[in-house]
Amino acid sequence: MAQARRGVVKLAKNITKSRAGVLAANTALIAVIAVLDWKTDTNLSLGFAYVFPMLIAGYFLTRWRILVLAVGCALLREMFSPGAWQADAFVGLVQAGFAYFGVGLFVRELVRARQQALEQSALRQEAEAQLRVLIDSSPAAILTLDGDNRVLLANEATHRLLGCDPGSLAGQPVDPYLPVLSGVTGREGAGRCFRSTVECTGRKQNGEPFLAQVWFSTYRTMAGPRLAAIVCDGSEELRDREGLSLHAMMTTSQILVMALLHEIRNLCAAATVTHANLGRLHQLGSSEDYRALGTLVKGLEKIASSELRLGSERATVPVDLHDLFEELRVLIEPSFREAAVGLSWKVCQPLPLVRGDHHALLQVFLNLAQNSFRAMTDVERKELTVAASVEQDRLLIRFEDTGRGVPVPDRLFQPLQPGAEATGLGLYVSRAIVRSFAGDLHYEHRPVGSCFLVQLVPS
Repeated sequence: MAQARRGVVKLAKNITKSRAGVLAANTALIAVIAVLDWKTDTNLSLGFAYVFPMLIAGYFLTRWRILVLAVGCALLREMFSPGAWQADAFVGLVQAGFAYFGVGLFVRELVRARQQALEQSALRQEAEAQLRVLIDSSPAAILTLDGDNRVLLANEATHRLLGCDPGSLAGQPVDPYLPVLSGVTGREGAGRCFRSTVECTGRKQNGEPFLAQVWFSTYRTMAGPRLAAIVCDGSEELRDREGLSLHAMMTTSQILVMALLHEIRNLCAAATVTHANLGRLHQLGSSEDYRALGTLVKGLEKIASSELRLGSERATVPVDLHDLFEELRVLIEPSFREAAVGLSWKVCQPLPLVRGDHHALLQVFLNLAQNSFRAMTDVERKELTVAASVEQDRLLIRFEDTGRGVPVPDRLFQPLQPGAEATGLGLYVSRAIVRSFAGDLHYEHRPVGSCFLVQLVPS
C-alpha cells in the first residue's frame, strides 16, 4: 500500500514539473495556428488544427479550463477563417466549441482512467504480495487447485504436512493426498460456487494416513474454476477425543461394577446373619451342606469386598472452572433457551484452580444440569441457578432449580433405583467421580425445587 502511494506521488510530481512547459508550448501552438489561419488567403479554414492543442490540454487541465480553452479556440477559428462572422457564425461557433470541448474532455477522462488503472494495479500488486507473505508464513496448510485437480499454489506448511520437498507440489494432482477434493470443481454445477467443511482421511507422500480437516471454497476465474482449501491435521485431536471416550467408558464400567459389588455385599451380609441364625438349630449345625453353604457365603462376601478405589488411582490436574463453565454454557444454553428455561450464573471472580479432570467434571455438571432440566418440564416457573463460591478452603458449586423437588432424598445416590430415569446411575456415578478427586456431592433441601452441592478441593 505504501509503495503504491509513493509511486502515485512520484508520478504527480513529474507531471507538475513538466506541466508549465507543455502548457506554454501549447499556447504557442494555438498562436501559430491562428496566425496561419489569418495569413493564409484561401477558402480552406485551418480550424481543424485546433484539435491538436485541445488533445494536449486535455492531459493537464480541469474540465472548466478545458471549456474556456475550447471557447477561445472556437472564437479564433471564427475570427480568422474565410467568410468570418457570416449569418450562421453563431451556429458554427457553438458547434466548434462543443467539438473542441469534447476532444479535450475525452482525453482528460482517458488520462484519469489510465492513472486510476495504474494506481489500482500498484495496490493490487501490493495486496498480492502481502497475501503471499501471509500464506507462506501461515502454520495451516493452504493450497489452490485448478479445474483438473492439480495444485496451483501450496505454501510451506502444506509441503510439511504432506511430507513433500519444498516446491514439489506445484502441478501435481491432489488425488494421492486428498482424494475428497478430487472433482469438486467439476461438481459445482452451472457455475455456482460454494464452500464447505469436511473431515476425511488424507495420505502423506510416504503413504502414512492422517485425519484431514478441510475447509474449502470454489471460485471462478477467466481461466476456469478454481478451488482454495485450508487443511489441518486432526489426528492428535482424534486420539485425544477417543482416549477421553475410552477413559469415560472405563470409569463408568468401574463404577457400575462397584455398585453391583455393593449390592452383593448387602445380600451377603443378610445371608451371613441368616446362616448364623440357622446354625443355632442342632440338626443343621452338624450338617456338611450347612457348613459348605457358610463357606460359599464368606467367599462371595470376600470377592465383593474387593472394591475398586478410584480415589487413590485417578490422576488429577489443576482445572480452571471459568473455562469449564464456558463449555457448559455452550452445551446447555441452546436447549434451555428453546424450552424457555431461565439460566442464571452466579460465579464469583476469581475462582482458584481445583483438583480434578476437566472432561470428567464437565460430565458431572452436565448431568446435574440435565437432571434439573427434566425436573422442570411440568412446572410453571422454570429457572436454574449455577452458583460458585469459596468457603472454608473448599470451592462450592450449587445447581439450584425450581423443579418438582425430590420426594425421597435419602435414596438419591443409590444405584439402579426402581423407577429412575435412564439407567438410574447418573447421580451415583457423578458422586463417585467427584469423590475420586477428594470432593463430594450432596443434596441440599429447599422449600421449592432442589439443590445439588458439589464440593471441590483447590489445587
